[in-house]
Amino acid sequence: MDEQVVAECSGGDSSPVNKSQVKSSKVRITWPFYVLFAFVAGLVGVILAWGFLSESLAALGIPDPGPMTTAGLPFLRAVGWIVAALSAGSFMATTFFISPREIKRSAEDGPQKASYLNRSYLSVDGSIAARTGSFAAICFGLVAIVMIPMVMSDLSGQPFTEALKLQNWAIAFEQVALAKAWSWVAGFAFITGIAGLFCRTWLAQPLLFAGSIIMTVPLGLEGHSAAGGDHDYGTNSLLWHLVLMLLWVGGLMALIAHARRIGPNMDIAVKRYSIVATYAVIGMAISGIVNALLRMDFSDLFTTNYGLLVFAKAVGVVVVGMFGLAHRTFTIPKLEKDPKNSALFTRIAIVEVLAMAAVTGVAISMGRTPPPAPEIQDLSVMALEMGYSLEKEPTLLNVFTMWRFDLMLGTIGIMLLAFYMCGLVALRRQAKKWNHMRTFWWVLGCITLVVTVSSGIGMNMPATFSMHMVAHMLLSMVVPVFLVLGAPLSLIMEAVAPGEPGRPGLHEWAAVMTDNPLLKFIMHPAVNTIQFIIIFYALYLTPLYEIMVSEHAGHLIMNFVFVISGYLYYWEMIGPDPKPEERTHVSRLAWLTFSMPFHLFFGVYLMQLQVILAEDFYTKLNLPWHVDLAYDQLVGGGIAWASGSFPLIVVFGYLFRGWFREERIVEKNYESRAEATGYADAEEYNRMLARMNEGHDMHGDYYQETFESKDKGKDKE
Repeated sequence: MDEQVVAECSGGDSSPVNKSQVKSSKVRITWPFYVLFAFVAGLVGVILAWGFLSESLAALGIPDPGPMTTAGLPFLRAVGWIVAALSAGSFMATTFFISPREIKRSAEDGPQKASYLNRSYLSVDGSIAARTGSFAAICFGLVAIVMIPMVMSDLSGQPFTEALKLQNWAIAFEQVALAKAWSWVAGFAFITGIAGLFCRTWLAQPLLFAGSIIMTVPLGLEGHSAAGGDHDYGTNSLLWHLVLMLLWVGGLMALIAHARRIGPNMDIAVKRYSIVATYAVIGMAISGIVNALLRMDFSDLFTTNYGLLVFAKAVGVVVVGMFGLAHRTFTIPKLEKDPKNSALFTRIAIVEVLAMAAVTGVAISMGRTPPPAPEIQDLSVMALEMGYSLEKEPTLLNVFTMWRFDLMLGTIGIMLLAFYMCGLVALRRQAKKWNHMRTFWWVLGCITLVVTVSSGIGMNMPATFSMHMVAHMLLSMVVPVFLVLGAPLSLIMEAVAPGEPGRPGLHEWAAVMTDNPLLKFIMHPAVNTIQFIIIFYALYLTPLYEIMVSEHAGHLIMNFVFVISGYLYYWEMIGPDPKPEERTHVSRLAWLTFSMPFHLFFGVYLMQLQVILAEDFYTKLNLPWHVDLAYDQLVGGGIAWASGSFPLIVVFGYLFRGWFREERIVEKNYESRAEATGYADAEEYNRMLARMNEGHDMHGDYYQETFESKDKGKDKE
C-alpha cells in the first residue's frame, strides 16, 4: 500500500507524501510508554502507602495483611486508573479527535437527512485507537477481578493467599461494599472492551466512550467520600474529579499515540483536546478543593499525613498545568504551521503524562490514608444516611428558603445554561435570528432543574415519600418539557458552521444526535411510551425503590433516569428539534391519549396501596417532626396523580393546537390550488353529479378519466 492510499484510509490528505518526509517521519509504537506511565503511578502509590502503613493499620485496627497486599493494592489501583484513563482517552479520540473515513455521495443518493457519520467507518488511525481503548478496558477489568480478593485481604487483615479462597470471595461480594464496586467495574469494563473489539463504525464510538466512563463510576461511589457526614458533597465532587481526570490524562495519552503513528490532522486534535484539558483542570481543581475541605480543616494541611498528601497532589496538578501552558505557548502554534511536525509536542506530552502518573499515585495513596478525625463525631442517623440533617418539616413556602446546592445536577443545570448562552452569542455575531421563546423555555428549564435539586425540594427528597414524588414529577414531567422546547440541537446546528469535508465538528455531532438508528428505535412511539411509563411501575411496584432510596448512588441514578427518560419522551411529542421521523400531530395525540390512563392509574394505585414503601429506611431516619408514613404515601400518590396529569394535559393541548394548525395549512393549500386551477376539480365533480342525476352512472368514468389522466400527467413531468 503506497503513501497516498495510507493517507486516504487514515482520513487525511490524499496528496502524495514526499520521500524525504517519509524517511524523517517513522511510525513508532507507544505501548512501552503506557507501561512506563502505569509503572510510575503504581510505584509512587506503593512508596507513599508503605510509608503511612503503620498509621493506617492503627486507625483501622486491623493486622498487617502482608507485603503482597500492602504493596499490591496501591500498585494495582494506580495501574487500573491509568489503563482506565487510556481507555476513556482512546475512545474520546475516536469520537471527537480522529476523523472517520469520509463517505463520498453520488448524485443518485439524493438528499439525506441523516448525517454521513451514521454510515462512516473508522480510519486506520481510528481503528488503532479504538483497539487500544478496548484492550485497556479489558485490562482494567482484569485488574478489577484481582482487586476483589485484594480488598478483602486489606480490610480483614488476612494474607492475600487466604483471601483468594472461594468462601472469602462469597463474603466479599455479600459484605464488602468496595469489593462489590470492583465486581461492577469488572462487568462494565469487559462489556466495553469486548464490544470495542468488534465495533468499527464511528456511530459506536460515542457509546464506547460513555461505557469507558461508566465503568469507573462504581469506584467513585465508594471510599472516604461516600461515608460519614456531607457524603452527598463528597461523592458528587469525587465523581466529577475522577471523570475529569480520565479525560485529562487519557486524552493526552491518546494524542501521544496519534502523534507517534503520524496521524493526520494532529493540529485539530490538539486544539480540541486543549479545550477539554482547560475545563478539566479547572473542574478538577474546584472538585478537589471541595472534597479536601470536607475531609479536613486548613490547619490539617501540614500537620497530618493526609494533609501532606493533599498538598503534594495540589502541587502536582499545578506542575502539570504548567505543561499545559507550555503546549499553548510553544507546541500548538508550531503544529498550526506544520501539523506533521509533532516531535516537540510528543516530548513535552510524555513528560507531562509522567507527572500525571505521579499525581495519580499520590491520589491512590490518599485512599489508604485515614483523613483527620471529624470535629463532630456523633452524627445523627439522618447525617449518616443522607449526608446532612433536616431541622423543620417542609411546607409550600419554606422549601424555597432551604438551600443545599446539588454538585451533580445543579452543576449540570448551570453548564447547560452557559453553553446555550454561548450558542446565542455565536448567533448574534453572525447576525442570525433566534426564537426568543425557545431561549425563555431553556432558561426556565435550567432554573427549574437547579431549584428542584438544590432547594428544600431536593433536600427533603430522600427524607419523605411525598417530597420524593414532588421531585420526581418535576424532574420527569416539568423540566424535560421546558428543555425540549429550547431546541438545543437546532441552536448548535444554526450557530456552528459545518466542518470541512472529512473533518466533522460540533455541527455534524449535533446532526447525528438528531438522526441515528438507536434514537430512531427509542423514539418509536411504542418504545418511547413504554420506556416512559415503565419507570413508574418498575421503580415503585418492585423492591427496587427501597434499594435505591437508601443509597446516595440510588438517588443519583434515579435523578438522571427521570430527566433523560422525560426528555426523550417529550422530544418525540413536542420537541422542535429534528427527529429521525416526523409524525403527525394526530399520531402523537393518539399515543399520548393511550398513555394517560396508565399515569392516572399509577397515582390511584399508590393512594390505595396498603404496604408502605421503604418503611424501614424512613423509620430509621428519625426525623425531628412526626411523619405518618401511610398518610405521607397517600399524599405522594395524590401528587403523582395530579402532577402527572397536569403536564400531560398541557402537552395534549399543545398537540391539539398543532393539529388544528396543520389542518388549517392543508385547507389553505387546497384553496390556493383551487384558485390557481379555476376550481377545475369542483366543476368536473359537479358535472359528474349532473350526469348521474340524468340517470347515467358516470362516476367510474369520472375517476378514470379525470384522476388517472392527472396522475399520468404528473408521471410524465
